[in-house]
Amino acid sequence: MNILFKEKPTLFGKYHILSLVLIILFNIVFYYMVKDKDEKKLLNIFNKLGLFIMISEVFKQWFCYVYVFDREINLWFFPFQVCSLAMYFSFILKYLSEDKQNVILVFFATYSIFTDIMALIVPLDMLRMQIPLFVHSFAYHGFIISEAIMAILILKRRSNYSFKNSLYLFCFVAFIAEIINVVSHLLINDINREPNMFYITPFFATKQPVLSDIAQKYGIITEVIIYLLGISLVSYGLYNMILKKKNNKISLKNS
Repeated sequence: MNILFKEKPTLFGKYHILSLVLIILFNIVFYYMVKDKDEKKLLNIFNKLGLFIMISEVFKQWFCYVYVFDREINLWFFPFQVCSLAMYFSFILKYLSEDKQNVILVFFATYSIFTDIMALIVPLDMLRMQIPLFVHSFAYHGFIISEAIMAILILKRRSNYSFKNSLYLFCFVAFIAEIINVVSHLLINDINREPNMFYITPFFATKQPVLSDIAQKYGIITEVIIYLLGISLVSYGLYNMILKKKNNKISLKNS
């Protein structure tokens, strides 16, 4: 089960580039397969994809426990990153009212797609020696793009949606992520075993490019604030470019 690469995958190395190419090709095909499907069928795909990803996440957690952490409790891969939310949201989506669906769909088309693309471009924690873990990580992030495609297709047929509610959702889940970070730090107090959900733990600096420099120069709290604001601003920009209609007067101010 623990099949290893002969050499560790590197940033923009052959395995990284090949994975990106396969993700792009898959989602081009996926778009043409789903672009004409009605909302009910798209919501069913969301549900089934969410279930599949959650099952694969169970496998990942078991795999990490046995082969990565040598049967020691380690919460580094605790499934509550920004990208992790996609599997939960996609599974429950079809059971929600249209208003609540719109909140999640806008989240998929903005926050999820932006953080997912950034993770694929700089997948430092995904470039693992273990082939099953490597494949799971890139396949999962590829599916998030598929979900964003479906979210955009559905929203293009709707009008009663806004960015503001998705911003509130992001703030809420970021708050939960920080609670997980704080509680786990108090209980574990080991930066090698405790989680860093959303990469906003206040106890140690992130290793993400640029942000790590900000943390060193201005402090971790300042870096976390800039990080969260940056994600929201870019996501709002994506909303305006992709989703906001000229005749749909929706904004942060009046939506």
